[in-house]
Amino acid sequence: MVDVVDSAGAGADTPDEAKLRRAVPSWVITVGSLVVLLGAWEIFGRDINPVFGSYPSAIAEAFWQLARSGKLWTALLDSLRPFFLGYGLAILIGVPVGLITGRFRTVEAAIGIYITAGYAMPLVALVPLLVLWLGLGFAVKVAVVFLMSVFPICINTWLGVTAVPKTLIEVGKSFVAPNSVILRRIILPATLPYIMAGIRLAVGRAVVAMVIAEFFTSISGLGAIIITSANNFDTATMFVPIVVLMVMAIGLNYLIGAIERWVAPWQAEIAGRDE
Repeated sequence: MVDVVDSAGAGADTPDEAKLRRAVPSWVITVGSLVVLLGAWEIFGRDINPVFGSYPSAIAEAFWQLARSGKLWTALLDSLRPFFLGYGLAILIGVPVGLITGRFRTVEAAIGIYITAGYAMPLVALVPLLVLWLGLGFAVKVAVVFLMSVFPICINTWLGVTAVPKTLIEVGKSFVAPNSVILRRIILPATLPYIMAGIRLAVGRAVVAMVIAEFFTSISGLGAIIITSANNFDTATMFVPIVVLMVMAIGLNYLIGAIERWVAPWQAEIAGRDE
């Protein structure tokens, strides 16, 4: 028994080692990871045929050329307008629908099956039908972004409401609070982490939906740069909007995380996560 305890203790970190590990900021680890990845990509990417791949320095050069000509910023603006409108509508509609669905059993029985089916349905297959309904312009792009991002928000909010402890709701009922007050003052704050998680998940789907909409409708924005560059076998230029979209999604994810820490500061205190 003594040997087992000693062997287990030998692998444990000492207090100084644990403090040193925690003292390394997260951004240092992230930057180190990026440096390693980009360095390996730069070294091995140069041996790849430019038709089949590219490497960071070539992509950076293509980015500079697109940015200097203004083509990149025009395309980015064309893509962001339907993205933010569709994504914003998804939040404005998805959160209330999820709250009501999770709070009231009748509503859950009536529309819960449609929310689940909508999340699982291949919405890309509906794009040609949406084009017939809404045309090839701005409206259909907003609709595609909305439909692909609203269901994760709905489902996460719905599950968050069902996870609220029953005792919290009973406290509100004991003070004879109406359902609207219970929903606004008790259920909504308790559900915020789930809502923010759904909004984070929806960011990735909204970005994908934006590009899909540009592929299947009037070819414009960042999707137009991707298609044109691919048709010209200009792989480095093709990677530019892809990297821009990835950086945009990461930035939005961090922004949503900052908003979550602002509106629900207690969540970080009760999570028990090592910083």
